[in-house]
Amino acid sequence: MRPNRPTEPITIRAAKNVVSEIDALAAAMDRSRNYVVNEALEQYLAANAWQIERIKAGIDAAREGRVRPAEDVFADIAAKHRWKR
Repeated sequence: MRPNRPTEPITIRAAKNVVSEIDALAAAMDRSRNYVVNEALEQYLAANAWQIERIKAGIDAAREGRVRPAEDVFADIAAKHRWKR
């Protein structure tokens, strides 16, 4: 969590093993449980925001006709990795 940012308390319920893993990670990092949970939330939100942006861009591209047949894409990937198709 970044310093000097307003915060608001929230309450969540998590499986005991998840809480244990959070606590173990916090101890290994010499950080608080709160720090670990906030970092995880920020990373989760950033990853999902990126995915949503890419999905929207893909939908826009498809609507505009900027698409390639899947077989062409698969062939390019196979060629890049020298896979036999």
